[in-house]
Amino acid sequence: MSSNNNQLNVPQAREAMDRFKMECANEVGVNLKDGYNGELTSRQAGSVGGQMVKKMIESYEQSMK
Repeated sequence: MSSNNNQLNVPQAREAMDRFKMECANEVGVNLKDGYNGELTSRQAGSVGGQMVKKMIESYEQSMK
């Protein structure tokens, strides 16, 4: 049986990911607050996650040039 471990082991990585998430949320017009954001709709949460993935792919593609 496998367990899911989504914890970041480096505190600086957590801070960077939180900043990145806030930046992406602002770009798609979703107002995130620090901490729990359980009032977000699935659409809003998906928009933030999708924007994060889009930016990560763009960054990777730029690094390959």
